[in-house]
Amino acid sequence: MKIAVTSQNFRTITGHAGKTRRFLVFAAEHGSAPVEVGRFDLPPEMSMHEFAGGPHPLDAVDVLLTASAGDGFVRKLGQRGVRVVITGEADPKTAVADLLAGNVKPPAPHEHDCHH
Repeated sequence: MKIAVTSQNFRTITGHAGKTRRFLVFAAEHGSAPVEVGRFDLPPEMSMHEFAGGPHPLDAVDVLLTASAGDGFVRKLGQRGVRVVITGEADPKTAVADLLAGNVKPPAPHEHDCHH
């Protein structure tokens, strides 16, 4: 199974998945430790918020782990066969291991800032 993790700094799990352009990619199977197998560092037009359509690098993953994502992002990835999971875990490798164990840390309550 391939799992992408939103990580703008390539160290921690970050939110705003629709605008994210940097992802850590892990290969993971039940019963073994996750292994980082790649990274995506995409140009601005390849964030899902800006993406116009066609093939996308995220098409190659089974699951996307993130700290936050909107309904539109979840729907877009679902149409591509990618399941989105929101986690409160900050460490990418721990979050992937938790996902495999069926023990995803719930996200912290999120306050929305109004940008009108």
